[in-house]
Amino acid sequence: MLTAVLYGLATAIPIAVGAAIGLRWNLPNAILATLMAFGAGTMIAAVSTELFEPAFSQAGTGVAALALFSGTAVYVVADRLVETKLGSSAIGPALMIGVFLDGVPENTALGVSLTAGGSLVLVVAIAVGNVPEAVSGASLMRREHDASIRSALAMWMFTAVVLVAVTVGGYAIADAIPTTAISVVQAFAGGATLGVLANSLMPEAYREGGWWVGLATAGGFLLAFVLG
Repeated sequence: MLTAVLYGLATAIPIAVGAAIGLRWNLPNAILATLMAFGAGTMIAAVSTELFEPAFSQAGTGVAALALFSGTAVYVVADRLVETKLGSSAIGPALMIGVFLDGVPENTALGVSLTAGGSLVLVVAIAVGNVPEAVSGASLMRREHDASIRSALAMWMFTAVVLVAVTVGGYAIADAIPTTAISVVQAFAGGATLGVLANSLMPEAYREGGWWVGLATAGGFLLAFVLG
């Protein structure tokens, strides 16, 4: 149980730290873009090797594909609703929604995987991916929505606490969940992650940084792939 708490904290603390940074300081666009692109690279590797592949192998192409598209659909619909309500400046809240929607199934899968020794690459990918999402999301919430530091930080902290609880909960119920069901949850998380990458993180990284952010994306992918 202690290991589950530590793994949960390893993915949640970056959210709190990133949000605090984003709400306190205006990072140069180049640094913010690099962080987002690097995190996107680690998340791409995690989706392919840690989140989708188990469902593809265990549940089959059809079930894995359905779970993947379901996860993406849930995120893009939620993102669209936020954008419709808040307008084109909704990227900040959208990133927070992304952390929550892909974080819950990811951390559930992480907690369950601890019974088999855990997955270092998944921990690193989630943690590294959460930092730029939190930094950029919190920063944009403050700059474009004039959110108070206290209320915005409270929302990000709540998300972080939920992810720790989800990790512990996943570990606690691991023995009662069939392996195939776990893999389907992972594929759903992978789909939500792809939605975050395609709709929010990568477009914002390119807009803030420019053509060279592809190099940072490749660096993040290589790190996560080597660790895997």
